[in-house]
Amino acid sequence: MTENADKPTLGYIGLGNMGAPMATRLLDWPAGLVVCDARAEALEPFTAAGARAARTPADVAATASVISVTVLDDAQVRDVVNGPDGILSTARPGTVIAVHSTISDTTAVELARICEEHSVTLIDAPVSGGAPGATQGKLAVMIGGPTEAFDRVREPFGCWAELVVHAGDIGAGTRMKLARNLLHFVSFTAATEASRLAEAAGLDIRTLGKVVRHTDAITGGAGAIMLRTTTESVDEGDPWFSILGHVRNLGEKDLSLALDLGDRLGVDLPLAHLALTGLGPGLGVGVGAPPENTAFSGPSTKEQS
Repeated sequence: MTENADKPTLGYIGLGNMGAPMATRLLDWPAGLVVCDARAEALEPFTAAGARAARTPADVAATASVISVTVLDDAQVRDVVNGPDGILSTARPGTVIAVHSTISDTTAVELARICEEHSVTLIDAPVSGGAPGATQGKLAVMIGGPTEAFDRVREPFGCWAELVVHAGDIGAGTRMKLARNLLHFVSFTAATEASRLAEAAGLDIRTLGKVVRHTDAITGGAGAIMLRTTTESVDEGDPWFSILGHVRNLGEKDLSLALDLGDRLGVDLPLAHLALTGLGPGLGVGVGAPPENTAFSGPSTKEQS
């Protein structure tokens, strides 16, 4: 394997449900691929396709200078990077270590400092899109670290990611992933609440799910409102005020109707109550006027101000 500044030899450590499909898309990388996993059977498809197998992370770093790490948790990341047979025991100055595992941002910052003592750069580069996104090469990767490292990994990461973003300094990639996943799992919780309401109303919740997936694919789901650069309140003269005010008005009306239905069916909807009082302020446009003929119970615009 030969390496140059433009096309580094790549390493990949951790060939599980996410790592294997990501690494598969690097098999044709011009300067070659070195792979490592605790399970010998995980290596076989890669060596059969021309990749080089390494016994330890140290063996990966002896050859590769851009190394991806996709392991289980903080403890495993620490061991892979700085353990007895870790990357730092053999890494050459200028090596870039990219941690794709979702770990604590403080762990990323700490390990980056340790790596810097070896003239090695560690970046946190968690991914979003799950196993389907990895298989399809359509992941999003959020990178925290210096611009020079981002520029170096952008091309190889583009082999398995459809969206490659520079989130900021070390730790920023993980913080962005945590914010993204907060939305993900709060949305899942809201989906369970909507399912309870639908079930109590005698509806087929699988059909409801089909409708949700169909329309979210058109509208973009919750991400459709994430277009501003600040969460500050919106001035009434700002063009965003009318847009977000319209979203608030629709949301408050529909949430009030859903809460009225829940009351009549005896279904508790705590997230819907939070959304009713929090939607307008969260959008930066305050609470709207109580919709007519609904069970709106949130604070009035006067109370909000």
